[in-house]
Amino acid sequence: MNARLFIEAAGPGVTIQDEGRFGLSRYGVTPAGPMDLGAYLAATRAAGADSAIEVSLGGVTLRAEGATLCVAVAGGDFDIRLDGRPMPPACLLPLAEGARLALRAGPSGAWCYVAVGGTLAFAPTLGSRATHARSGLGPKPLAADDALTLAETAAPPLEPLALAAPWLAASDAPIRLVLGPQADYFACDEIDAFLNARWRIGARSDRMAYRLEGPAIRHRRGHDIVSDGVAMGAIQIPGDGAPLALMADRQPTGGYPKIATVIGADLGRLAQLRPGEDLSFRAVDWEEAVAARRAYFAAVEAGATREPLGAEMTTESLLAENLVGGVVNARD
Repeated sequence: MNARLFIEAAGPGVTIQDEGRFGLSRYGVTPAGPMDLGAYLAATRAAGADSAIEVSLGGVTLRAEGATLCVAVAGGDFDIRLDGRPMPPACLLPLAEGARLALRAGPSGAWCYVAVGGTLAFAPTLGSRATHARSGLGPKPLAADDALTLAETAAPPLEPLALAAPWLAASDAPIRLVLGPQADYFACDEIDAFLNARWRIGARSDRMAYRLEGPAIRHRRGHDIVSDGVAMGAIQIPGDGAPLALMADRQPTGGYPKIATVIGADLGRLAQLRPGEDLSFRAVDWEEAVAARRAYFAAVEAGATREPLGAEMTTESLLAENLVGGVVNARD
C-alpha cells in the first residue's frame, strides 16, 4: 500500500494549500494559498513538501498509514500532540505507521500548517494544489475519513525536533500598512481616525476577508469606484464604513475604495488574529515596507533551525539525576 495520511477528524476550514494560484486574476481566478505564508514556508521547507494542510481553529487529527512519514508543523501557538505527547508549536517529527498527530486550538493563533515530506498524489488545478472552497477549485476541504496518498515520501527525522523560526513569534505591535491606493477618497481626519482606532476582528471573518469592528470610516468622494485588482492585505471601506481586510481567498477585483494595504512582512501577524482579538495599525512609507519585507523573507529563506526536544521527565530520569548536589545550609 502506498503511504497515506488518514484524516481521523477535521474541523471546518481544513484545506490543502500551496503557495497559490497566481497569474490568473485577470480571468477572475482568485489566488488562494496560505493565510500565513511565513508559517507555511517554515513547515514545507522543513519537511521537504510541495504543499501543506492548513488547519483552522477546529483542529485536525491525522494518522500515518503504510510508512513512517516526515511531518513538520508550524503556525500559531496550537496544542500539538503526537500519540498524546505534547509537541512544540513548531516541530519536525517522524509520524510512524499507526501514530496519531492531533492539533487543537491553543493559547493564540488562528492557523497552523502540517506539511508531509514528499509529493501528494493528485494533479494540480490550473497549476496549483491550493483549495479555493467558494469556487470549487483545487482539492475539496478535508473531512473525517479522507486520506491523502503520497506519490513520493521524504526521509523522516530519527526523533521529534523543535523548529526555531523567529518570524513566527507573536507580537502585539501595531500592524504596519501603507496608505492607498485610494486614500484620496478619505478626508485627513478620517484617515487619522482609522489609524488611531483600536479595531477588533469580527466574528464573520474568514479566508476571504477579516471584518474590522470599530468606528465607521466615512468617504469623502463616495464609496463606488471602477473595480480594480486587489492585493492580499488591502483594506477596503464599503458604504457602511466598516473596513474589510482582504485575505487569501479575496475576490480578484474590488469596487470599494481601499484606504490602505498591510505590508507583506505583517500579513502573517494579521492572519493569525482570532475573532474577538484587538489590533491597531501604523502607517509606514514604501521604503520601510520594502525593507521590512526583505528582512522578513531573508529570515524565512535562512530556514528554521532544528533543536532536540528536552528529555521527557520520568521516574527513571529523576533517579538518575543528582538532585541534591547544590543543597546548602538554609541558614547561610
